[in-house]
Amino acid sequence: MLLRNRLTLINTFLVGGIILLFGTIVFQLISITLTYQIDRQIQEEAFQFIEQLPEVNRGDFGVEMIKDVNLDEGYYFQFWSRDNRLLRKSADLETISPLDPSGLGLAVPTYSRADRDGVQLRVLSIPLQVGQRSVGTLMVGADLFLIDLIQRYILTVMFWGVIIAVVLVGLGVWISTYRALEPLEEVSKTAIQISRASDLSRRIPYRGPRDDEVGQLIQVFNQTLEQLEDLFNSQKQFISDVSHELRTPLTVIKGNLDLLEEIECIDDETFEMVNREVSRLTRMVNDLLLLAQAESGQLPLNQEEVALDTLLLEVFQHARTLSREKVELEIEELDQVIVNGDPDRLKQVMLNLVSNAIKYTPSGGKVSLKLGKDQTTGYFKVRDTGPGISEEDLPHIFKRFYRAEKARTRSRDSGYGLGLSIAYWIIDNHGGTIEVESVRGEGTVFTVRLPLSGEEEETQP
Repeated sequence: MLLRNRLTLINTFLVGGIILLFGTIVFQLISITLTYQIDRQIQEEAFQFIEQLPEVNRGDFGVEMIKDVNLDEGYYFQFWSRDNRLLRKSADLETISPLDPSGLGLAVPTYSRADRDGVQLRVLSIPLQVGQRSVGTLMVGADLFLIDLIQRYILTVMFWGVIIAVVLVGLGVWISTYRALEPLEEVSKTAIQISRASDLSRRIPYRGPRDDEVGQLIQVFNQTLEQLEDLFNSQKQFISDVSHELRTPLTVIKGNLDLLEEIECIDDETFEMVNREVSRLTRMVNDLLLLAQAESGQLPLNQEEVALDTLLLEVFQHARTLSREKVELEIEELDQVIVNGDPDRLKQVMLNLVSNAIKYTPSGGKVSLKLGKDQTTGYFKVRDTGPGISEEDLPHIFKRFYRAEKARTRSRDSGYGLGLSIAYWIIDNHGGTIEVESVRGEGTVFTVRLPLSGEEEETQP
């Protein structure tokens, strides 16, 4: 059964049950009220009757006077002696049997319902006494025809009212549920179309309020589609980039191997070229494996206190070897900074940023390093005087295989666009941030910020 139909049935039965329960309570209250009113009227008639009964000298009621007592229309009386003989009754009452046989001989006044010759009566039986001696029983009855008619009318109105209300409620719930669930049908149709056509660019249109449950669901669904589309496009780009990057060194290796096969000898230049391309492939595969482990959560990070100033000095010595006096390399500021993290991974980040700065800085340029701290974080900055990065490339430089080729000319020693992705993941999982600022023709500044260790924060002024 469709969800719309189930919700309609559930709400219809629920509302119908509430209406029926409410109607039953109202009917009972009306019946009690009508019965209370008729009981009060019977009591008034009975007191009026008793007040007109005189006592005679023998200590009994003067029943000979009862013939002059008249009750209102629709009310009847019977006067029974203590030995259950009918002494007097209403002139228009044909029956000579007690209005309520169970009312004879009672010790207290009692109300009851009786059927006399097809007429429903409400009967009040009152035992009469003179002193401590019982002298008889007075029965006063009222015709319940009008009350029964009112009750039947109320029941008829309630019956048809409940049916009409249930039908209207069911129709209203069905329409409102249809409108409320219509966007969900769009979700289902869109999902089916996406699965059939593999078109992740489709989005679900929604014209209702954005802050209700359906609006939030559709927003989340559209956001999920957007993320899936980005992931799918990234996967396609990744496969394309990997294929391209693998093709180049493999083509070089195969060409040199074919050449070796033809000349049946190997020279140093050919060997060096093959070795260089194999090294490039090895680095790329290692970086890919490292990034895959990082993104899958299988790359453990050791947590210990790390002195970043010591790491920076090690990186500086290694960077001087890489620069080969091509650029001027200097440390502008060196402070003692202690953080919690993995020393090998943090050193990898530093070395990657410094080597990139050296690689893309032209000869005669300058690369400056700075290590400092503030109240809660330590920062490491790498500034170069290279060609800079364009504004349109800046938001994408931490993506895999992304390289701003327009700003940084690619050489045979260029990387594969994985180093910054790995660096971003390492810093992010250390609870830090990595930022980049660049101006075309003036250079680039990378800034890494990491939270200080607990002891380091306590020593801050």
